[in-house]
Amino acid sequence: MSFLNTILNLVFPINCICCGKNNVNLCIKCMSSFPEAERESLEWVFPLYDYRHPPVKKAIRLLKYKGKREFAKIFAEIIYGRIMEELSDFIIFNNFQKPILMPIPLSKKRIRERGFNQTSLICAELVKLDKNQNFILEKNILTKIKNGEHQANIENRQERLKNIVGSFSVKNPESIKGGNIILIDDVTTTGATLNEAKKTLRKAGAKKIIAFAVAH
Repeated sequence: MSFLNTILNLVFPINCICCGKNNVNLCIKCMSSFPEAERESLEWVFPLYDYRHPPVKKAIRLLKYKGKREFAKIFAEIIYGRIMEELSDFIIFNNFQKPILMPIPLSKKRIRERGFNQTSLICAELVKLDKNQNFILEKNILTKIKNGEHQANIENRQERLKNIVGSFSVKNPESIKGGNIILIDDVTTTGATLNEAKKTLRKAGAKKIIAFAVAH
């Protein structure tokens, strides 16, 4: 560790958000104790953790609203293992070859407000982990063209569904025609956002689509 990092750690100490362990944002021991997502989700969506667990919610919010980008790497390491686990079956039984990795996009307005898309950060870290090039990253094919009310602010399921309709568009649809796609999101609640993204991609010619989320 460099002298500069030592000074920074003294001024801005890094501690596990659960147990307080030094020099780590989220330790392996705490992560292994997080409850898995148990609430019913769409059969093609694979969430990892239960969003109702306070440390899970805190970690996601630190990335999303506080710009703690270190959590993108942590989430990617977790998701990558799950992707590899599911791909081993999908490739054999569903002919899920050469999938395209895509983050759920944010609107231009939301990007300006936040400065980044947290799912794009997670995808960038996933590519670093994917030494064997099991998938390719495309960040600009699926775009968000409608800046509706934030889904997290809408409790009613039907209202969520209405709010997200027509939100996405596909650039260069010929690049995904007949292709397989892996969508990445941070949190899925009703599944409305992922469903709308899937519908848009399928309409543009995509073949098979699955999704992974940090929490549900």
